[in-house]
Amino acid sequence: MTMIQKAYFGGGCFWCTEAVFQSLKGVVKVTPGYAGGLSKNPNYLEVSSGETGHAEVVEVKFDPKAINYDNLLTVFWNVHNPTSLNRQGNDIGSEYRSLILYVDDVQKVKALRSLARLRLEKQYNGNIVTEIKKLVTFYEAESYHKDYYRKHQDEPYCQIIINPKLDKLKKQFSRLVNAE
Repeated sequence: MTMIQKAYFGGGCFWCTEAVFQSLKGVVKVTPGYAGGLSKNPNYLEVSSGETGHAEVVEVKFDPKAINYDNLLTVFWNVHNPTSLNRQGNDIGSEYRSLILYVDDVQKVKALRSLARLRLEKQYNGNIVTEIKKLVTFYEAESYHKDYYRKHQDEPYCQIIINPKLDKLKKQFSRLVNAE
């Protein structure tokens, strides 16, 4: 029996991040939520105020025999702009910051190594501002945020913002993406 593992990423709006990770082979479940701040049991309005310290993140449950943490990191780095401080596109505020929350020392080392490699290879113009820190608590988002892209693919936000991310993912990492 395979032991399912968890990873946590913040790469802007969790609707986008959820859709990206849901499309990967070996990902069992993706749950949008809030983490990285100090407030207990935050809700969307509180997080949106920027005063909780939390970011919009996703919890990714994955089968490490089908997709490994390094693959998840590679996808994470490539589907958002890690040089943009507290902003992804038109989404502005600390709740949209680039963030990796590790659950153990193995994930910590892998995340820090991947960051060091990107900086060494100068893959981005500008300084990578991604925050890497230990997960303290993950709070699930309200139900209306869950499976957002799957439920609302025809909405303009999904068409304009999420579809290009998924197209890029399919082109760059076709071996990792579920066939649809």
